[in-house]
Amino acid sequence: MLGLMQNQQLLISALIEFADRHHGEGEIVSRRVEGDIHRYTYKDVAARSRQLANALDGFKLPFSARVATLAWNGYRHLELYFGVSGTGRVLHTLNPRLHPDQISWIVNHAEDSVLCFDMTFLPIVKAIHSRCPTIKHYVAMCDADKLPADSGIPGLISYEAWIGAQSSRYQWPSFDENSASSMCYTSGTTGNPKAALYSHRSTMLHAYAVALPDVMCVSARDSILPVVPMFHVNAWGIPYTAAMTGAKLVFPGPAMDGKSIFELIEAEKVSYAAGVPTVWQMMLSHMQTNKLRFSTLKRTVIGGSACPPAMITAFNDDYGVEVLHAWGMTEMSPLGTLCTLKNKHLEMSAADKMKVRLKQGRGIFGVDMKIVDGNGSELPWDGKAYGDLLVKGPWVIDAYFKGEGGSPLVDGWFPTGDVATIDADGYMQITDRSKDVIKSGGEWISSIDVENIAMAHPAVAMAACIGMKHPKWDERPIIAVVKKPGSEVSRDELLAFYEGKTAKWQIPDDVVFVDGIPLGGTGKMQKTKLREMLKDYKLPGV
Repeated sequence: MLGLMQNQQLLISALIEFADRHHGEGEIVSRRVEGDIHRYTYKDVAARSRQLANALDGFKLPFSARVATLAWNGYRHLELYFGVSGTGRVLHTLNPRLHPDQISWIVNHAEDSVLCFDMTFLPIVKAIHSRCPTIKHYVAMCDADKLPADSGIPGLISYEAWIGAQSSRYQWPSFDENSASSMCYTSGTTGNPKAALYSHRSTMLHAYAVALPDVMCVSARDSILPVVPMFHVNAWGIPYTAAMTGAKLVFPGPAMDGKSIFELIEAEKVSYAAGVPTVWQMMLSHMQTNKLRFSTLKRTVIGGSACPPAMITAFNDDYGVEVLHAWGMTEMSPLGTLCTLKNKHLEMSAADKMKVRLKQGRGIFGVDMKIVDGNGSELPWDGKAYGDLLVKGPWVIDAYFKGEGGSPLVDGWFPTGDVATIDADGYMQITDRSKDVIKSGGEWISSIDVENIAMAHPAVAMAACIGMKHPKWDERPIIAVVKKPGSEVSRDELLAFYEGKTAKWQIPDDVVFVDGIPLGGTGKMQKTKLREMLKDYKLPGV
């Protein structure tokens, strides 16, 4: 017997239509590439998304054609989120921080038909357009009078001229909710990048999950600043959830420095922000230097890489901002866990609460997880046993686009590449990436733990721990450190800082001071490049 409920497909177009009808006055604020502030409403987003849909139909693109973007977080990018997917085409957000060779490879692999780009990225487009034969249309995301006469891109048109000639009336098509809606390529740390291909169904379910009270707790009363790029796993799904709930969206555009982010938070009364640790490190440094305070910010979601304890303490104790530690990955749309406290934790001491907050959090409905040993046997949830983390759920990848790499699943579970523990309350903690874990004398050393201690030192701006070959112990950890401007700390002082904070055998053998630590396109530390930088390094006494 089947239920007698209406059978309506879960489609992204329904989000923007709902936003138009039920909270059309909700505000979208963007700092543009031109430097000015642009304001409009969800009703405007909906109307312009329908104009975009008509413009795409005018290109006679087939169903599931890929439409690529090279763009910052802004209102035109938001329109593409809804206008492209709503017509049944696939939104492909390209990471502009990649090398042009990588971008052209990805464009060709995805077989993109259209490329829409912010003018900031015109040099990239010039570098790749002759190598990307599948792209038939180039659209500069600017006003018609800002289109350069000598762009070097044949047939280049302006976004405003393109959609401005179109009607704002459009009937969104209905189709199977399992159809592809958007795609994101992995960072490609091993071999060429691979594409996660999201569906309308998976995106809608993820949007519901993001809004839950024990996840991001998004509502119409929030003013949200997604600093996480819209080209990084669809800004963690926040644009979709904001449209679902009516939350105000504040987009930073290209100005990602600490001063600009802080000023935008204050000017737009942002209550909630989301980004990777490197962004917040810049903002906190700006605030500390200039003795600034927040007036409206209450919560921030920090993900992408482990959040150092010193950062959680600074936000929570110094500025009264709750840090929500999150974990996920491109293959998970991306959210997997988020760290919110249970009732039992509320009466704990500050030190014990911190132990919980440092974990990546507990699973949300829609993601199941387990940890396994080298033989694939499931390990206990006791907070001590650590093993390979596996996940499954309706917004977790089943296969990569074009079947690259074969099936990634193990008995229906996706291996994340992370090593983790899970405690009796279901809180998961990443102890390392499987490729970054350091094995010394038969025992594992968590590079994250070593980094967190260094980051707690007042003179340290960034720290990355890697293992170096050792003739007796197999590997020994060293810590690469970037000092804060105007601060000094010696090798011996920093190594002494570890005393009493970890086991003696887990203290790094050496400190290497560097001018900068290589970061990937999403702000994560690239330890493979750090190892290349230090390829001639020798451990002391070896």
